[in-house]
Amino acid sequence: MKRAFWVAIGLGAGVATAVMVRRWMRRQAERYSPANIGANLSTGAKDLGQLFREALEEGRRAMAEKEAEMRAGVGESQPQP
Repeated sequence: MKRAFWVAIGLGAGVATAVMVRRWMRRQAERYSPANIGANLSTGAKDLGQLFREALEEGRRAMAEKEAEMRAGVGESQPQP
C-alpha cells in the first residue's frame, strides 16, 4: 500500500511538472517567434524615434533659453524673425 501511494505521488508530480514545462516552452516559442520579434523591433524603433524627437525639441528649447539669457546679459534685445 505504501509503495502504491508513493508511486501515485511520483506519477502525479511528474505529470504536473511535464504540463508546466510544456506550457512554459510554448510561451517561450511564441515569445521568440519571428512575427513577435519583428513586432518588438518595430515598436522599439518607433519608441527610439519618439525619444530622439523629444530630445531634439528639449535641446532646441534649452538653446533658445540660453541664447535669451546671454542676450539679456549683454543688453541686446531679442532678434526679430
